[in-house]
Amino acid sequence: RPTQAVCIPAIHLHMTAATMQVSQKDFQNAQEQLKLLKKDPGNETKLKLYALFKQATEGPCNAPKPGMLDFVKKAKWDAWNSLGSLSQDDARQKYAELVSSLVSAESASQKKEASPEEGRHDGYETLIVTTKNNITKIMFNRPDRKNAINHQMYREIIKALEEAGKNDSTIAVITGNGDYYSSGNDLNNFTNVQPGEMEKMAKDGAVLLKEFVGHFIDFPKPLIAVVNGPAIGICVTVLGLCDLVYASDRATFHSPFSQLGQSPEGCSSYLFPKIMGLAKASEMLLFNKKLTAAEACAQGLVTEVFPDSSFQKEVWARLEAYASLPKNSLAVSKQLLRSVEKEKLHAVNSRECEVLTERWLSDECINAIVSFFQKKSKL
Repeated sequence: RPTQAVCIPAIHLHMTAATMQVSQKDFQNAQEQLKLLKKDPGNETKLKLYALFKQATEGPCNAPKPGMLDFVKKAKWDAWNSLGSLSQDDARQKYAELVSSLVSAESASQKKEASPEEGRHDGYETLIVTTKNNITKIMFNRPDRKNAINHQMYREIIKALEEAGKNDSTIAVITGNGDYYSSGNDLNNFTNVQPGEMEKMAKDGAVLLKEFVGHFIDFPKPLIAVVNGPAIGICVTVLGLCDLVYASDRATFHSPFSQLGQSPEGCSSYLFPKIMGLAKASEMLLFNKKLTAAEACAQGLVTEVFPDSSFQKEVWARLEAYASLPKNSLAVSKQLLRSVEKEKLHAVNSRECEVLTERWLSDECINAIVSFFQKKSKL
């Protein structure tokens, strides 16, 4: 019995030391592997990696809490602090496992891309753009971020619309990859801005938004939105500039501008009252009412709603039939329908962007966004 009492802790200590050694080696390898990743894993994952690295190298959070307006540092602090008393060994292990999963996912993605989808366009990171059967499909492709539109994605959508307007396709279709159509403007666009850069951020953002909406106004071919899931903000407001909007019955439509201290964009301040009437438009644009697909269809924003189980099959069969129609006839007819109001729409777009610039610089808007992030961090 005494012999057993001596051996057990000795074996235990030996195993613990070996585990620690392997863990440290894996941790160092993971840091090297992380540098080799080609794709940005997204802000949420980067925050997890940051927190686990700090916990692994320094232990529990020991830094002072940053101020509320320092969004980036506060997000990092919250992520680190949320790990509590997690041991450094466990943090190293979790860090290595997370990096390994990212490497595996990217490797699988690269194998898939090695045999590219037919008609796939190169040069996009946040979109999947394909042309097939006379249809150019522009698919939002940030499913891990609910297809939130960051600055890069805004520019890529502009580029995709320019290409689709000039190529040989008959129609263009916009849709989302994953469960969401799009959660709208990525509020992380606001988080990396220092107080002294706010005015430049607002002006640059308004220029980008004006160009973005302008491409919807000027798009020369039939433009169809295939809304596969929830839609929020800018991706809702530009639906009024699309020629048809098909929605799954699980899609919702939400434009919470006043909730975020902001104001309407996408020409919605002009088109939504025309489409759904002033009272219903006010309910949506002023008071943040979220519409179901059926409600949006009844109010004229959505053309038709399909059961989610058959949505993709029914919609794409119909779109392929549309794409077989005479291309030039469709384009000319669209211009007749839209040209009367094109000048008006550009003027509305300019005015909306001017008002938004003022809103983004207001204390009310800044406080509303801070409040949004505070609520989000508590979820």
